[in-house]
Amino acid sequence: MSSVEFWESKSLEEMTTVEWESICDGCGKCCLHSFIDSDDEHFESTDVLRDGEELLYTDVICQYSDINTGGCTRYAERQTLVPSCVQLTKDNLKDIFFMPLSCSYRRLHEGRGLASWHPLKHDGSKKAMHKAGISIKDKVVLETSVNLEEDFEDHIVTWPEHDAD
Repeated sequence: MSSVEFWESKSLEEMTTVEWESICDGCGKCCLHSFIDSDDEHFESTDVLRDGEELLYTDVICQYSDINTGGCTRYAERQTLVPSCVQLTKDNLKDIFFMPLSCSYRRLHEGRGLASWHPLKHDGSKKAMHKAGISIKDKVVLETSVNLEEDFEDHIVTWPEHDAD
């Protein structure tokens, strides 16, 4: 008799706080600096990509990220230390266009299920995720070591768009 895992039987909205937090795969991609490239001269902040706009990722990551594990070294304080740090909630989940395609919250929200590499499917281990090339491991530089305003174009990358299965 096979048991059904909570992420297969509950919607994101139905999950407990502990279940919700465990859906995060800890890849670290959400902590990358990203920008919206727009053809519009009068760009305004948005919660959706509009025609002529493109989300660009960089390999530059928040100074509080652990570049080996993808975790946040100051998780409990992250929104105080970095006011622009977005906390994904059940209320703002619909506005996650800026999250990478591999984001487990996004995958579940879009009905794609958890990927085979997700740590929940590997007793909490991130090895399969790292092997699949999903995480930030060995791919990033801390924001404190670059001048992103001057060297922006040197740091644009496409690997954060990668998703597996």
